[in-house]
Amino acid sequence: MDERDERLAVVVDKPRAEAVIDDLERAGVYDADRSVREYDEGSVSLPVTAVPDAVDYREVVRQVGEPRLRDLADHLRERGWTDDEIDRAPASWAVLGTVVLVDAGDAPRPAELGEALLDLHGAADTVLARGPITGAHREPDVTVLAGEGDTETVHREHGTTYAMDLAEVMFSPGNKAERARMGEQVSEGERVVDMFAGIGYFAVPMARAGAAVTAVERNPASFEFLLENVRRNGVADRVQPYRADCRDVLEQTDPATDVRADRIVMGYYEAHEYLDSALGALEPGGVVHMHEATPEALVPDRPVERLRDAAADRDRSVEILETRRVKGYSEGVAHVVVDARVE
Repeated sequence: MDERDERLAVVVDKPRAEAVIDDLERAGVYDADRSVREYDEGSVSLPVTAVPDAVDYREVVRQVGEPRLRDLADHLRERGWTDDEIDRAPASWAVLGTVVLVDAGDAPRPAELGEALLDLHGAADTVLARGPITGAHREPDVTVLAGEGDTETVHREHGTTYAMDLAEVMFSPGNKAERARMGEQVSEGERVVDMFAGIGYFAVPMARAGAAVTAVERNPASFEFLLENVRRNGVADRVQPYRADCRDVLEQTDPATDVRADRIVMGYYEAHEYLDSALGALEPGGVVHMHEATPEALVPDRPVERLRDAAADRDRSVEILETRRVKGYSEGVAHVVVDARVE
């Protein structure tokens, strides 16, 4: 059998491609040196090094033709881009379901960049350029660079499925590890409040792990996707959603609706402004996860001090469990999380 005959691939429906790639990677048989290719209308072939045993696919085929261009630079070079122009192309992007989300920066010929990214990721059908996130509801600004232009997608990571419209709601690919980590932190039956739930970034993984989650989100578009993602992941019995300001939910005085928590997640860059409400609902010995956008020179002192000061105002003490740098937020500013137990 010659080298070309050994190019095995499995055929799956296009909407399942991302999830099956995850399964193939876990099984150790995904061949990252070859392309995902269109197979027929609505399906793609995923390259593998061996026939997988425990992965659901339609059939096994052999990919023929030239091996793939290995990276974005090769695809751009084929389109006539110079080395200087390629240096201005983005170094990273995210594949979310059938959408490629990229910060195009000052790359020349954005439409060609989009087409190159579609060639590189055969299971995707749309490339979006990501703009700034603005407004009280953290609303995104995206532009279609190439493809069908469908901004709605379903993304799967670490077993959790997220439906979203990237033209309406924010989704941060750089928070992937933090989303998975929160699902590992909780215990069965633990009472959790997610103060800024969005589309269920943290709430759904925690509910899938067995926690009882109060999920609060005031953005109407995000709230609708939160409800959908709760249903998609089969956790409707463990998530109590509120479309409201989180302070209004946590500061209720009616004993019948009073919210108490063993753990509170504050996944918002200005979360310190809401610490008093959070600590008022947190049981003694409970854990808070406070996110903040912090200048690098003030990591981790500023968020830790803010948390300690807020606890002191309520005559409570703080044990810092961990501080983490999640990712860069902007030039010279880090997205950090402080985990703390509050007595």
